[in-house]
Amino acid sequence: MPPNTISNKPELKPVRQHLRKNQTPAESFLWNALKNKQLAGRKFRRQQSFGSFIVDFYCQSEQLVIELNGSIHDDPLRYQYDEKRKTYLESLGLKVVIIKNDAIFQHIESVLAVILGNFRNR
Repeated sequence: MPPNTISNKPELKPVRQHLRKNQTPAESFLWNALKNKQLAGRKFRRQQSFGSFIVDFYCQSEQLVIELNGSIHDDPLRYQYDEKRKTYLESLGLKVVIIKNDAIFQHIESVLAVILGNFRNR
């Protein structure tokens, strides 16, 4: 597990709270499938921070980050930022799974299967 000094820094708490209260439709839809340990009994958290980055979903027991990407992530500058974030998270020993927003709405069962397939402890 990443050290507590880099996880959920207090100065990012207001930002994390704002993001939880203002979820995108895709985040809300996926959260309904993940909350309350609905997926294989695993606990997921929303808007967890690591260093200066805030991730969409995090499963501590699996060291798994789920990031949802909409069309904004197609921008080349945003892509560079996303790659920097992914590299940083992976340097902490976290597995990062990126899912397109469209897949959430069109193929939720397949998305959940992909998430399950990334569990270390199946």
